[in-house]
Amino acid sequence: MSELRFDERVALVTGAGGGLGRAHALLLASRGAAVMVNDLGSPTMGGQDHDATPAENVVAEIRALGGIASSNSDSVATRDGAESMVSATIEEFGGLDIVINNAGIIRNRTFLNIGEYEFEPVLDVHVKGCFYVTRPAYEHMKSVGYGRIINTSSGSGLFGSFGQSAYSAAKAAIYGFTRTLAIEGARYGIHVNAIAPGALTRMTGDVLGDDGEIADMTGLTGEDLLMQLGPQQVAPAVVYLAHETCALNGETLSASGGRVARAFMGVTKGIYEEDLTLESVAERIEAICDETNYVVPDNVDKEMQLLLEHFETEK
Repeated sequence: MSELRFDERVALVTGAGGGLGRAHALLLASRGAAVMVNDLGSPTMGGQDHDATPAENVVAEIRALGGIASSNSDSVATRDGAESMVSATIEEFGGLDIVINNAGIIRNRTFLNIGEYEFEPVLDVHVKGCFYVTRPAYEHMKSVGYGRIINTSSGSGLFGSFGQSAYSAAKAAIYGFTRTLAIEGARYGIHVNAIAPGALTRMTGDVLGDDGEIADMTGLTGEDLLMQLGPQQVAPAVVYLAHETCALNGETLSASGGRVARAFMGVTKGIYEEDLTLESVAERIEAICDETNYVVPDNVDKEMQLLLEHFETEK
């Protein structure tokens, strides 16, 4: 297979001052894309102070390797910040073809211990940030008839995770947002997909690092653990979703440690009763949950179509 290139394409990557975003930006630039590297530069558990240094450092890396890049330190969590970074990208490079909504924070607390500091910033950065950045970018992409948007969901949002109710809620919202925007954007040539990544970064170090669960499970530490679970093991899946030849739309890829898989929401065949009762649900709950012959609807209309097909069969 010939090398997948991004020559003359322009990408905006949020939260790209380190970790996953940095890996995405470096790979895109190495394949010819002009990249706007956005990062607020605030510590993971800190406030909203801006520090341009992380984004500028990544830009310096890209330029040292012969790539094209510029930096931005606006916040994704405000409309003004999001609109500013999109406008800056278009002004700097003459267009915008790719948006990777990667910026994120973690505030791990069990549900009863969550305060405003743990809950609201998580929704602001993940959900509002994804929406705010995508809106002006989407409008530009619609005007030119082409775009690739990659949102960052999480296994926590898809499957749940202890102590991450706020984070899980935000990431599940991004999954739903991705599915709907993919449906709406298809007519404009805009493909919208998501990634559910797992990687050792500054944000996940407490969970996956030398003293974390993955280290305990694998026995790997230090450089060996970083090589196996580093962001470079996720970036290829994300950057593939950004390529013009990628036909996927509305999908979520799970990527971690070199493994890439499709993550999806399905519906079991279930039961049908003309006069459904509480007791019949209780009596037939195993059949309701039986995953044999499950389906994966393209949208909510297709999910409702399953009911209509049953009625047609019964006639």
